[in-house]
Amino acid sequence: MKQINWGFIGCGEVTEKKSGPAFNEIEGSQIVAVMSRSEKKARSYAEKHHISKWYTDAQELVDDPDMNAIYIATPPSSHATFAIMAMYAGKPVYIEKPLAASYDDCARINRVSEQTGIPCFVAYYRRCLPYFQRVKDIVSEGKIGKIINVQIRFSCPPRDLDYNSDSLPWRVQPDIAGGGYFYDLAPHQLDLLQEMFGVIIEADGMCANRAGLYKAEDSVSACFKFENGLPGSGSWCFVGHQSAKEDRIEIIGDKGMLRFSVFTYEPITLITSEGTVRLTIPNPQYVQLPMIKSVVEHLQGIGTCSCTSISATPVNWVMDRILGKF
Repeated sequence: MKQINWGFIGCGEVTEKKSGPAFNEIEGSQIVAVMSRSEKKARSYAEKHHISKWYTDAQELVDDPDMNAIYIATPPSSHATFAIMAMYAGKPVYIEKPLAASYDDCARINRVSEQTGIPCFVAYYRRCLPYFQRVKDIVSEGKIGKIINVQIRFSCPPRDLDYNSDSLPWRVQPDIAGGGYFYDLAPHQLDLLQEMFGVIIEADGMCANRAGLYKAEDSVSACFKFENGLPGSGSWCFVGHQSAKEDRIEIIGDKGMLRFSVFTYEPITLITSEGTVRLTIPNPQYVQLPMIKSVVEHLQGIGTCSCTSISATPVNWVMDRILGKF
């Protein structure tokens, strides 16, 4: 079995809680180096997780012959730079979502992947989680009949950090994140829906900054249409009152309705003429493990991972359309 030795570019919160430990849980996969611009952070992370090497320069990590795959866990604005760097070095890439901070950067990544023949994968890990696999099964089995409409509704109060104008989180800085919290959270929702219903071919939206806590949009409304003609809509508010807090997608069919959450994993609710059924589906401790396993097996030549940069790019196209970037 081919051994996949990973180098991490970035070692933030997502690598601690969702992804990092999973790389060592999979047979034939291990983390051998980590990089952060902060020497203290890189050394501390490596010591804490028993990783043999650490770097403060991404090119040095990429050039290390002990690594044959790269995981990019930095803010979106640097994804294209690091992915292209790795692919030109002949090393496959696994990138945190969204693929990049713009649709144009996604296209750049795809061109280099095609030119070099080096695969690029994206961490839309919810595709592989049992919770969302069950949602997809319910739809494909026709339990709610022909799908008529899809609706996304999300609202949450501001985070404490959003009030600190001197040190705002990178997720609300468009030049780093691509947008505000919409660009950080909506990708998972849109990717899941496109996995079920095909690519979105039309999208439009209106966005506003209602609270004035930061420069990025904090309220977004959108409408879109899938390639099969299915219409959908979405509403996102990141400065709402606690009473309006919501994390919901509703899939409406001619024989029933399916309701589920994307971030809180509330019980899946299936409503038909036969009544209401609520399903609690547990997920693994490290939520990225099934996706990372799929990537590793693809690189080992014993499986196929479909969550490539090509399949992830339509999400950025939709978001950029909604935000009026083009």
